Amino acid sequence: MLTLRVIIDDMLHGTPAAARYAEEMTRELIVTAPPACMVEGFVSASTEPEYARVADRLPGLARLHKSALARRELVAAWEHGFTRLPGSGMVHAPSLLAPLRRHDRLNNGDQIIVTIHDTLAWRHPEALTSRAVSSAKAMTKRAERHADAVVVPTHAVAAELSELLNLGTRIRVISGAPATAIRLPVDADERADAMRLPASYIVARTESPAAIRTLISAMADVDPTVQLLVVGPAADDPAIVTPAAESGITDRVRGLGELADADLAVVLSRASVFSTIEPTQGYGGPLLDALALGTPVVHSDDASAVELAADAGLTVALDGVPDAEHPALLAAALNRVLENAQTAEQLKYLGLDRSRAYNWRTSAERVWQLHADL
Repeated sequence: MLTLRVIIDDMLHGTPAAARYAEEMTRELIVTAPPACMVEGFVSASTEPEYARVADRLPGLARLHKSALARRELVAAWEHGFTRLPGSGMVHAPSLLAPLRRHDRLNNGDQIIVTIHDTLAWRHPEALTSRAVSSAKAMTKRAERHADAVVVPTHAVAAELSELLNLGTRIRVISGAPATAIRLPVDADERADAMRLPASYIVARTESPAAIRTLISAMADVDPTVQLLVVGPAADDPAIVTPAAESGITDRVRGLGELADADLAVVLSRASVFSTIEPTQGYGGPLLDALALGTPVVHSDDASAVELAADAGLTVALDGVPDAEHPALLAAALNRVLENAQTAEQLKYLGLDRSRAYNWRTSAERVWQLHADL
């Protein structure tokens, strides 16, 4: 019996995007496992309820290995090449968190594949904490030395990594997909009423203060009956409150905080526009989720966003343009959708069609094939 050990610690201690990717990919790796193959998980030291949550969300997981190290200590150890996983054979990391060290793939059959979702640590370090930047760079250098293959979500990230690292032919593009749990519930109307959703609104999923400020500034040139709802920050978050007050549109901007999947599906599906203008972080889940729900998408000309959306989104050319001009350019794109029902309808169906190009099962099968190729 062959065993694939998956590092699933992000499910418990990662960002929401990293947690979702790890869960979705691992679930499908279990479902698509070839005959005589089983999938095991590995997490840092956690609580019994957290272990139980993993078991509940990943039915069919053959075993859950529990490190004696807490998340912070495990990250530090792996950044320096310390500690090993139990057993031998195939290891798959749905992020850069991996036990990267010298190993003998050809003679012992040991292999390790890591996933690098973006290059923000190099291109836009301001979008991350200093600790996240240093950790990403340290683990990426270890991947350059020791990973047998590196999975990336887009060809854009593959090209960027090729400029930064000497990975040769080890890069494999395997995309993510829309979240399977973000689907409209039967009580959508009741949930919409409880959240006090306005008749017409633009929605964004971001905690980037710069992106939020640009969105709020753009609202000055948008129909005053249209509101801006931001998923992530709470209603009293200074990143929302301060720029809204400065722009004099406090009554048109609201932070929704983190939402349950069913509520998020309702918010996305009823939005007039979904907007994302910051550099794509992770595998592009928020954009893919919006496409899958038929929400018209307005996005920046970030290379990964353009690749993910293809012609299903309206692109705002921001690269090389002074920041002061971004709100006006964004407002013009938003108005194209808000003021033209035909454009909105076209983007809706283009988005639904484009989202079908992404499928977790297909991605998992490609991961298995990559391990087989090694």
